[in-house]
Amino acid sequence: MKHMKIGGLMTDDVVSAVPAASFRDVAKLLVEHDISGVPVVDEEDRVMGVVSESDLLSSDELTARGLMTTPAVTVHAEETVADAARLMVRRGVERLPVVDEEERLVGIVTRRDLLCVYLRPDAEIRHRIREDVLTDAMDLPGDAVDVHVLDGVVTLGGRVRRQSQVLMLVGLAERVDGVVAVVDRLSFHEDDVRPAPSARTPHDIAR
Repeated sequence: MKHMKIGGLMTDDVVSAVPAASFRDVAKLLVEHDISGVPVVDEEDRVMGVVSESDLLSSDELTARGLMTTPAVTVHAEETVADAARLMVRRGVERLPVVDEEERLVGIVTRRDLLCVYLRPDAEIRHRIREDVLTDAMDLPGDAVDVHVLDGVVTLGGRVRRQSQVLMLVGLAERVDGVVAVVDRLSFHEDDVRPAPSARTPHDIAR
């Protein structure tokens, strides 16, 4: 499965602040660049924390060092968009500084950036399901099932051999970048999911 990486979405021209930046300097950065937060970096560009609008409005600290929320929640460029989205929700943040293997700032990604994934064209989503899910992941012909996509909603139709294939197909399709929901209209020939009834002996029945 090919998933969109953060490196392909991030903004690499990042506005940042140094720990000694004043309250006024940080506020000026946010206003001038029309952003809602900035990472704070040390002299080696390692991320120390993040200052957001809410930090400015709820604090009487005078420098970025005192204002910033720390430790910063960061991601690496090779992480997937889905992983970054889950991290944002779990930690309740609006933006994630992107760092390299030495934790140096290389970019930033926001919730708005991640939402752009859901604007992926329907034709591209359909192609990815046929190629990545059916052909690559499940070793089936690309036209083994009917795949229709409208506004990110995928409808799967047709018949496959086993029920386990239906479950796998739906699960993998849901994970394709840009998919909003999957409608399952698949049928199957063989139920290989329901456990077979165990054979009971007369002794078992007597108990």
